[in-house]
Amino acid sequence: MTVQLGLEVFLDDQLGLVQNRRVGVIAHPASTNSKLEHVQDLFFKHPCINLTTIMGPQHGIQGDTQDNMIEWDDYHDPFYDLPIYSLYGKTRSPTQKMLQNVDVVVFDLQDVGARYYTYIHTLTLAMESCQREGKTLIVLDRPNPINGIDTEGTVLNPQFSSFVGLHPLAIRHGMTVGELALYLNSEFQINCPLEIVKMTGWTREMFFSDTQLPWVLPSPNMPTPETAIVYPGTCLLEGTNISEGRGTTRPFELSGAPWIVPKQIVEKLTQMDLPGVVFCPVQLIPTFHKWANQRIGGVHIHVTDRKIFRPILTGLALLQLYRQMGRTQFSWKSPPYEYEYDKLPIDILCGTDKIRELIEADATLDELQNSWRDELQEFREIRQKYLLY
Repeated sequence: MTVQLGLEVFLDDQLGLVQNRRVGVIAHPASTNSKLEHVQDLFFKHPCINLTTIMGPQHGIQGDTQDNMIEWDDYHDPFYDLPIYSLYGKTRSPTQKMLQNVDVVVFDLQDVGARYYTYIHTLTLAMESCQREGKTLIVLDRPNPINGIDTEGTVLNPQFSSFVGLHPLAIRHGMTVGELALYLNSEFQINCPLEIVKMTGWTREMFFSDTQLPWVLPSPNMPTPETAIVYPGTCLLEGTNISEGRGTTRPFELSGAPWIVPKQIVEKLTQMDLPGVVFCPVQLIPTFHKWANQRIGGVHIHVTDRKIFRPILTGLALLQLYRQMGRTQFSWKSPPYEYEYDKLPIDILCGTDKIRELIEADATLDELQNSWRDELQEFREIRQKYLLY
């Protein structure tokens, strides 16, 4: 069955939601339909849509800011003759000024299914702003590219709230952006006037390649659907001095550090018998970011069975081995990280400090998994109320 995106369903038969209303849109490069036509152009040209305002998240409307913590500024677009407002600069929330010529905000961002991907937190802050300013928010739903069934990892402790995790969610949450909007709006009493435009043809077991939709980079270091599959695990390396592959052609699939002998770490990983994955030894010279222009040793993750692959378990196994093999050369990254200036980046990524403490105590992978088992089951039960498909 062909998947019809929320954007396409909206334009086909739900335009009544914006009739006689001024429209603002939150968009990024992947805000396209199945023909690769961008939401800005579709709205701008549409005779029944009064587009007045465009807003963009981290990495910008065009996806041109490469890395974390690279802010971008508002500007005026000469083609649309409309203001472009940054939600990753002086503010991460739509302001009163941004919403002054808007009656309804349309949110159309492609997520990748992991709590630390910041677009779902842009969604949260947009809902809070719309509630405060009396605006309606419409979410045009899109696929969770790593399926809508599997969940994994820690559930965020509110004490570790940040822009890579504002509210309790599992790292791999198994929800679409529309479902997340319902969950966040209700469970945390945001109470935003909210409309969800559902997809048609999407089922929970689908990975992105099953949808037959074109993949457009939602951010510069998310080049393929395969990147999204490993990202929930290897993004944890951002909390260390290990390269997570930024500055290479396969970010998050490649990783490495100067102290690693590639064949040695691959031998150790293979002995761990992790499900649905094999590892190849590699030498890297990242062109930017950690260890830029230096030769480092590492691994390339090859997912052989995405249905049984456990990205977070795999990411933690990598992290443990990099740490053990690095000894004094390994270090946790220091703040700031994503607007958190006190807590360690690894702790806000995990949404807790207990994972770091267990790793420092040389806990086994089973002990790490057991540490989140109960909270993950509770999250699964709560999320069930908000599933749309």
